[in-house]
Amino acid sequence: MFLSWQTILAIGFGGFLGAIARAYAVHFTNKHIPLEFPLGILLVNLIGSFIIGVLFAYFSHYTVSMNLKAFLTTGFLGALTTYSTFAIETYLLFGTSIYLAILNISLNLIGTILFAGSGYKLVQFFLK
Repeated sequence: MFLSWQTILAIGFGGFLGAIARAYAVHFTNKHIPLEFPLGILLVNLIGSFIIGVLFAYFSHYTVSMNLKAFLTTGFLGALTTYSTFAIETYLLFGTSIYLAILNISLNLIGTILFAGSGYKLVQFFLK
């Protein structure tokens, strides 16, 4: 499938904003709640998962342009949520605490699925 230059720009601009939002959210969280556990990344993954659930439920009821969908999901949320960071942080946690590594995996995996489903169900409930 060929992406139009407008869609590519939408993804790029969304990614730009999502990456900045992630950096600020992680920095803010880690500054104000200093832990050995990567709480900042967990929070952006949970929030991003909730938002994508909300958006997919909304998109299932309303027509939205492909460019807006690409901006919000692939761009913004793709850059906001960070499974590559999650992967390396978990790997490093295994070197210091197997318990924290397994906790990080469990909370990110199960939490993001629950948050995505919660966002989806919430919007489905209100759009009935």
